[in-house]
Amino acid sequence: MKRQNVRTLALIICTFSYLLIGASVFDAIESKHENSQKRQLDQRKFELMRKYNLTRTGFDELEKVVLQLKPHKSGVQWKFAGSFYFAITVITTIGYGHAAPSTDAGKAFCMGYALLGIPLTLVMFQSVGERINTFVRFLLHKTKKCLGMRHTDVSMANMVTIGFFACISTLCIGAAAFSHYEGWSFFHAYYYCFITLTTIGFGDYVALQKDNALQNNPNYVAFSFVYILTGLTVIGAFLNLVVLRFLTMNAEDERRDAEQRALLSREKQHRGVGPPQSPGVGQGPVQRRRRHRHRHHMGSGYGVPAVPRFPDPGLESRQRGLRDMYAEVLHFQTMCSCLWYRSREKLVALPHDLSFSEALMEQGQVVTSPGDFFDPGVSGCVCSPHRCSADSCLSTDLHSMAPFSLCALRRSSV
Repeated sequence: MKRQNVRTLALIICTFSYLLIGASVFDAIESKHENSQKRQLDQRKFELMRKYNLTRTGFDELEKVVLQLKPHKSGVQWKFAGSFYFAITVITTIGYGHAAPSTDAGKAFCMGYALLGIPLTLVMFQSVGERINTFVRFLLHKTKKCLGMRHTDVSMANMVTIGFFACISTLCIGAAAFSHYEGWSFFHAYYYCFITLTTIGFGDYVALQKDNALQNNPNYVAFSFVYILTGLTVIGAFLNLVVLRFLTMNAEDERRDAEQRALLSREKQHRGVGPPQSPGVGQGPVQRRRRHRHRHHMGSGYGVPAVPRFPDPGLESRQRGLRDMYAEVLHFQTMCSCLWYRSREKLVALPHDLSFSEALMEQGQVVTSPGDFFDPGVSGCVCSPHRCSADSCLSTDLHSMAPFSLCALRRSSV
């Protein structure tokens, strides 16, 4: 079984096992407290009904009114400040549930707004987090250099450590501020910050819902908005650093397997079982014209009939296999950032969703030998193969495939 399939199966098993563990722990911790709280509330409900002489129907109606009044208890929610707060919870997928559209027009707009806003926000946080990681890596490299350390390279462990402490510091700063403004304990404020910045958003603790803060305390409102957006950026940078590394492991394994298959194919070619090169490939226009005149001369001038050439199905299958192999190898190779490559006869525009070999095949350029890819004289990046920078962190440079140029066999003239 391939390593990628084993890893995927292991992740599925680990996820379901983690869910089972979490369910067991929450059941053991919360179930007893839930039953006790339910008994207390039922007793309190019976006492209120008896004290105010309420029937069950009357109490249920009173309960509905109280629940509908809950969002309005903290003041007006749908002025500009409250609407901005709600929009933040929508596009960041926090979703406290403290306020929700009550009209059909508002619900329809909310769905369309989220459909466009959520992907935009995710891409924005990922991009900003990547820039933050690059800046932190630069600062750490300069710091090591100024301190005169022997190894100035910034390792993944260094970045993970800095990102972890940055997340803890962000949560602690928010917990201190919200415990002061909201009157919560530090633990409850820390819990609110964690639930918010991880976009879980239970809604059991919601800021800006006390003493009509959305209208009466603009400084606190501004701090809350800035903190939520900044904290999500810091958390996004940390997740971009840690999680995306694991997401790229399958692509690295695919590239490694493709390189191994290419090496095996090269060994077969050295033993003489590789695909023969078709006539005219790897030769200049002068040699091809001489070959054409020579064949014409042999077939017409001296009475020697030209030998008909029949298609070799084995040759075609070997060439097709070679094309597929190199298409897979080059799919994981580094591409120049200008995304334009020069073939033997014309410029080929390389789309983002196609590999180099796929783009050549789409435009009718049949590849029959490794020399067609790795001939430095006729193929390469327009800007210069020596000045191309890597556009992917998952692959090596194209020059690492240079040994395949030894496999380009040439047929001698008849």
